[in-house]
Amino acid sequence: MTTDIRPATPDDVATILNFVRELAAFEREPDAVEATEPMLAEALFGTAPAAEAVIAERGGVPVGFALFFRNFSTWTGRPGLYLEDLYVTPSARGGGVGKALLIHLAGIARDRGWARFEWSVLDWNTPAVEFYRAMGARGMEEWTVQRVSGEALEKLAGR
Repeated sequence: MTTDIRPATPDDVATILNFVRELAAFEREPDAVEATEPMLAEALFGTAPAAEAVIAERGGVPVGFALFFRNFSTWTGRPGLYLEDLYVTPSARGGGVGKALLIHLAGIARDRGWARFEWSVLDWNTPAVEFYRAMGARGMEEWTVQRVSGEALEKLAGR
């Protein structure tokens, strides 16, 4: 079956939020999602969008999505595409949907003249790591992600 990829529209916000919740459950953080439909609508379609999303469909039915935003590399002097989330419903996994999403996003980065396409993956998600390697991704093993959020963010900002 063919996978069609299209830009998300405001009518997709509820679907995207549902996919985000399913992804959080898969990543063993089912209660971590704070986003609401109004928040996602503003982030994706408001006056100053923070991100973009695409929807993967099979037979007109959404089976996955990717949410991404522009980052920047001082070394290349050009923007890059940062993939925040990629999710494919369990029933559609193994059918090329994830591959189609990655190919589509690589095309966006190339067409916009961006230098990189990057994302993070949980180290325990072996099937995803193997899939990404098969698609040509290289692990940045010497880099670790750092994060400040919640109380630690408030404390740091107050210094």
